[in-house]
Amino acid sequence: MNRKTTASLCIIFFTLLVLSSCAPNESTSHEYGFFGGIIHGLVLFPFALLSKLFGMDYGLYADNNSGLFYWLGYIIGLGGLGGGGAASRRS
Repeated sequence: MNRKTTASLCIIFFTLLVLSSCAPNESTSHEYGFFGGIIHGLVLFPFALLSKLFGMDYGLYADNNSGLFYWLGYIIGLGGLGGGGAASRRS
């Protein structure tokens, strides 16, 4: 890898690290909605998954959510991680 690629990866990693500091906490009374679901699915899910794999007690989604709209946003956010259908190749 060249320097530009390495620098870009480092910037992305540290940005995600900073954003993961706002992970949902069960002690909050804030109710998360559609856009909160998108953010949690896109940014926080990879960190929550890694913490679950290493035995830490972090939730994969917010406990205080608004139900269907949070769930829908969360699924859309998860689809953004893999690129959704746009990442598939036609043969």
